[in-house]
Amino acid sequence: MALSKIPSAGFQDNVKFRNIIINGGMDLAQRNTSVSSITTTAYHTVDRWYNGIATAGTWTISQSTDVPTGQGFSSSLKMDCTTANASLSSGSLLNIQQRFEGQNLQYLKKGTSNAESLTLSFWVKSSKTGTYIAELFDNDNSRNISKSYTINSASTWEKKTITFAGDTTGALDNDNNRSFNLDMWLAAGTDYTSGTLATSWESITSANRAVGQVNLADSTSNEWYITGVQLEAGDTASDFEFLPHDVNLQRCKRYYTETDVNYRIQCTHVNTYKIAYPLSPTMRAAPTGDETSMTFGSVVGSTGTLTTRDNGFTYEHTTTSSGASTMHGGTLKLSAEL
Repeated sequence: MALSKIPSAGFQDNVKFRNIIINGGMDLAQRNTSVSSITTTAYHTVDRWYNGIATAGTWTISQSTDVPTGQGFSSSLKMDCTTANASLSSGSLLNIQQRFEGQNLQYLKKGTSNAESLTLSFWVKSSKTGTYIAELFDNDNSRNISKSYTINSASTWEKKTITFAGDTTGALDNDNNRSFNLDMWLAAGTDYTSGTLATSWESITSANRAVGQVNLADSTSNEWYITGVQLEAGDTASDFEFLPHDVNLQRCKRYYTETDVNYRIQCTHVNTYKIAYPLSPTMRAAPTGDETSMTFGSVVGSTGTLTTRDNGFTYEHTTTSSGASTMHGGTLKLSAEL
């Protein structure tokens, strides 16, 4: 009797990692689930999503449970305008970005005659209808391509699909540095809108990047949500690639992780102590560390020396007096973001 293998519904294709986006379902937010009074550029909430903001209002950025019904998503990224800017300056901008290592994109064959096209699909909802811009940005070769999409119905989840042609000019560097961006524009001043939209790959002209973009910052009534973001090789969109939570978390921790550093040392005399911690997974590069939440016993020094590597870190303290005491730790925040 011949045997045949029955595909596992919804999982077989997931192992392919066809989605270039990490955390496109907005499931992970290690830093914060909500941050208010945001006016500046940084990684603020949902993992791997960078907020570009310059003189474009004030925002609360959060991980929301508002999602399209029946699509399998549990979270979205929400942008909520809390102070409006209806008269943007020339250099104003507002977008969310995901940034990619060049070594992860070599299969796109960018800069060759066989360059792959890329298809972007996502679910979006906003109280402000109109034209929005999605952009691919080649950081290595200063090239870009932008496409528009339309939010047709206010406060209604809509699925959008955009295909970008492959770029036969400019290979991406094969390393762990930032080579490529996806930029989802939400507002833009004339520095980015006064030209002709770059609907084909071209050397970057700032004025051509976001032509036609509505100003989401023009009212405190404006909100914008996104989830299910997928960017994949080819000219058609496939179903969103749902990854197991542990796999998704490990991919995010390559760029940002929070680790508890808790230890005890009995200090019998003035001495220097060094505590070594491994990191799993290995981070993209030696991270920077935020030590503001670290606390220590009274006998040891109040500050220490943090030395980081991509696969671990050491924390070194010199005691300030002799006598038994306990040195405590806290949460160390480590970033190797692009």
